[in-house]
Amino acid sequence: MYLADRSAPVGAKTAPDGGSVRAPAVASAVLALGAVSLITDVSSEMVTAVLPLYLVAGLGLSPLGFGALDGVYNGVSALVQLTGGHLADRIRNHKLIAGIGYGLSALCKPLLLLAHSLGPVGVVLALERTGKGLRTAPRDALISLSTPAELQGRAFGVHRAMDTTGALLGPLAAFFILNAAVGGYDAVFGVSACVAVLGVVVLVLFVPPGAGPGTAGPEPGASPKAASPKASAPKPGAVNLREALALLRLPRLRALAVCTALLGLTTVSDAFLYLLLQDRTGIHEQWFPLLPLGTAAVFLLLAVPAGALADRIGRRTVFLAGHALLLAGYGLLLWAPRWPGLPWLVLVLHGLFYAATDGVLPAAVAATVPAKLRATGIALVGTGQALARFGCSLAFGAAWTVWGAGPALAAAAAGLCCCTAVAGFVLRPAAPDTAPDPAALPRGTR
Repeated sequence: MYLADRSAPVGAKTAPDGGSVRAPAVASAVLALGAVSLITDVSSEMVTAVLPLYLVAGLGLSPLGFGALDGVYNGVSALVQLTGGHLADRIRNHKLIAGIGYGLSALCKPLLLLAHSLGPVGVVLALERTGKGLRTAPRDALISLSTPAELQGRAFGVHRAMDTTGALLGPLAAFFILNAAVGGYDAVFGVSACVAVLGVVVLVLFVPPGAGPGTAGPEPGASPKAASPKASAPKPGAVNLREALALLRLPRLRALAVCTALLGLTTVSDAFLYLLLQDRTGIHEQWFPLLPLGTAAVFLLLAVPAGALADRIGRRTVFLAGHALLLAGYGLLLWAPRWPGLPWLVLVLHGLFYAATDGVLPAAVAATVPAKLRATGIALVGTGQALARFGCSLAFGAAWTVWGAGPALAAAAAGLCCCTAVAGFVLRPAAPDTAPDPAALPRGTR
């Protein structure tokens, strides 16, 4: 391990004359990918904002049926996330795999205009989530590989803030379209398809093709001698499956994967949380598409500060604090008296949860794996989390159907409390929050 040189500002580079030149705090690749995510999220959140009401009120799905479909919507991406991450590392072209994922999601949006029953809707949503699964790990790997290790929390925060701007605009667009257009839900799906295509165009034109391994300077854990660009770039050669699986032998990565899966098993999906909020407070159906705006607004405001705070005080602390805030939101839904400010407070806590976890987790994963396997490592942890949330959606939908909303949420809250305590113990800091010394990596990952 090496100690960073504190004599120069964070993100500074040495000029030819021996002076110091401050590097941009956020790489251009991060900003370009943020713009793509912003546009794509406008498209996706237009659909997500109306989907629960469309399925439950429009198609008459029971909570159990909605839980199954919501699990498909959030869990199918997990089945292909590992494929996307491994392919990106193997062919050494993260932009190509991300582009295929964005393109597939865009192609699926118009198909919602033709699907008006549970079966076809489920197939379309599964295909759309397949695209998300393909693009997530390569996109996050591009962000981490384009950013110095000490600034990755901030970089992911900037990306998530731009992404959340789209999540803020999407429900607004859906709200105005539903109230203005004759076609209702079909009009929302049609506009969503057009916006998704725009996101793919921006990716192709503006995300630099060179963003990838070697652009972020020396890999954390490397010796100072490896500071030159040539020395910092990973060795050429395809990444094979054996090397990818060897990542699970890294103790810190394995601990992250296990803890995020445990926490995912007790994290109620956004759609269920908004349905619970409507059930508890009696919010009119007309205003339901605006509920995600509360979460998105808080996430947008605090994603960058939370990422910077995680870089400063430790990603574990911020990540666990986010789950504690989510637990507080569950408690309010269960036991707080019914008063006008309750929905706002629950949505603020929900947004704080995402600000403290969504960008912090990939930054923590990036600090534990070598650059050549960055997308694979992010995909391993993301897959475990997504599969766990898939299981949570199925279980929560069944519990709501059998026990009712209150007991189902109480069980989730009890589980989240226990899992957060376990994660706090397992992820206790035993060493600085940096990537491992390459000499200590399993054979085949160096």
